[in-house]
Amino acid sequence: MKLILSRKGFDSAAGGVPSPILPDGRLIVLPIPDDHSLTTYGELAQDGEPLGPLVGDLTRGRLTDGDRVHLDPDLLEESLPRPPGWRPLFGQMGQAQGHLRNQGVGPGDLFLFFGLFRAVATGRDGWAFVPEARPRHVLWGWMQVERVLPLDGPLPAELAWVSGHPHCQRRAANNVLYVARRHLALDGLGETLPGAGIFSHDAPALRLTAPDAAKVSDWRLPAWCYPHGGRAPLSYHADPGRWRRRADGTELRAVARGQEFVLDAAAYPEALPWAGELIRDHAARRASPAT
Repeated sequence: MKLILSRKGFDSAAGGVPSPILPDGRLIVLPIPDDHSLTTYGELAQDGEPLGPLVGDLTRGRLTDGDRVHLDPDLLEESLPRPPGWRPLFGQMGQAQGHLRNQGVGPGDLFLFFGLFRAVATGRDGWAFVPEARPRHVLWGWMQVERVLPLDGPLPAELAWVSGHPHCQRRAANNVLYVARRHLALDGLGETLPGAGIFSHDAPALRLTAPDAAKVSDWRLPAWCYPHGGRAPLSYHADPGRWRRRADGTELRAVARGQEFVLDAAAYPEALPWAGELIRDHAARRASPAT
């Protein structure tokens, strides 16, 4: 199996600002804009929080609730009205999908989605970033793959419900959808959890950026992440100079570019139990698959 760290949501390049951490600690993921999409920010909410006001206030009106949005990965059934049979989806295409294909990513593999977040508060002019709060990379969701669906031909009849996904509105090389499992299947998890969902609140265990980091890409990872003994490192991070072993974990200077970082869980037996524990402890319990 593979564990994939997948960068998704607003950042300085896509969207222009971080996604917000609300005053109560909730992680609200702002999907990037997409003129080809069928969905607008004003149609979306997460955990009852409408995205339109957040997007408008935090981008200072550069984006509004009428702008179209790339809802991908699409993990929460409650985000929109859904057709029968819906389940969570993640799309990828072009060079990024070529990387996933070359790494052998497919059914059974587990995506952990991360993005750039920063604390916000409400004031006289609406939502605003807390001046003293620094942005950081945070894990915000997961999806375990059941099926990989190429979008280079007609959709199978039983999967016609995927047609509203933004990747179905594009014609591009290596354009595929990853369809989520209904229930998570990880050895030793010991309970039934959805195959995809979000982490409800910010927590130290979900933070990738080190507490004292000068840059958001300076990460603090568990000790088992350190590549040694001939084990292949996280993809795109083969340079040994990016890694440093510490008594309390592993430091990684993460690459600035790249969307999908793949780890071979067979070489890192701690990887999937670690991910399963994060999901068990921090999952938003409302995030359940359609039945």
